Amino acid sequence: MFANPRMEQLSRKALQEYQLKLLKKQIRWAEEKVPLYQKTFHQAGVSGKDIDCLEDIRQYPFLTSEDLRRADVFDRVALPLSGIIRYDSLDMQTGGVSWMYTGGDIAHNLDMLTRAMVAGGMHRASIVGILGDLSNSRMLDVLQASEAIGATVVIMGADYNRWVRIVQKMQMDILIGASQSIMQLIIQLQGNGLNTSSTALRSVFCMNESSIQNPMQRHIQERMQAKVFNLYATVDLGMSGMLYQCSEHIGQHIQEDYFYPELVAFNSDTPVADLNQMGELVITSLQAEAMPLIRYRTGQAVSLQKDPCGCGRTHLRILTPFRIV
Repeated sequence: MFANPRMEQLSRKALQEYQLKLLKKQIRWAEEKVPLYQKTFHQAGVSGKDIDCLEDIRQYPFLTSEDLRRADVFDRVALPLSGIIRYDSLDMQTGGVSWMYTGGDIAHNLDMLTRAMVAGGMHRASIVGILGDLSNSRMLDVLQASEAIGATVVIMGADYNRWVRIVQKMQMDILIGASQSIMQLIIQLQGNGLNTSSTALRSVFCMNESSIQNPMQRHIQERMQAKVFNLYATVDLGMSGMLYQCSEHIGQHIQEDYFYPELVAFNSDTPVADLNQMGELVITSLQAEAMPLIRYRTGQAVSLQKDPCGCGRTHLRILTPFRIV
């Protein structure tokens, strides 16, 4: 199933032409509106007019996780507060990141999540349990995207003492939450003498904050007897739909109309020419309005798969060092 078949099956040539158009606009927007990029672009001797092809992005300076944490939120935002409709401070106790969103940013996040969840089997007849605090912007996006699909949404909250009763009562077929929360649910079910594999669950979406690869995936699959679909939900992105798994489960598709991916050598600025070679994933946002990300170094080890996917989607796939099936 496809949520946006035209975009998800766009030819590589058409997709790259669209990316270039978006990249030119995004770089100009970042330089004109964002104090952080005005400073770093000037120091690097580049401007918003220096993009003639996609590879020209390599001229621009990298952005790191440390840069995001050091920079004041108002040095990263492109608009005054009158243009912002949502503000979220993520994981501030451990030096997290603040994010601001326009209506357009939220619409983009919902579009990406809708594609991801439809690829994982969600449809209008699904009953979806959401584990987590909806004061988290990423969880709020999950709620709204699920409702947009037409699914019945069960808000389970963050109090794990309620979860067993809700699971028994609602017979949900899809579960979404942080990997740690899903593991806690498994513990609660087992502690109440319930067979975790006997639930109605058929798909579990794990929101992974620290890594693209989910080290608990095999355990969750075996205990729940359900397919696990990973979402990369690091606080540094402020959203959770950039990468998603399809039914083939060979890597994770990257939403290339929203993000342009690069690979660079580890501990180096050198581009990795062979996409099949492992490197650090660097991403540039293509349609961000409030807070663009230009050449953000994720710290994640991946390779890029260009071969056609059996699901019919044409967007590149991210492969991690170890495949968990």
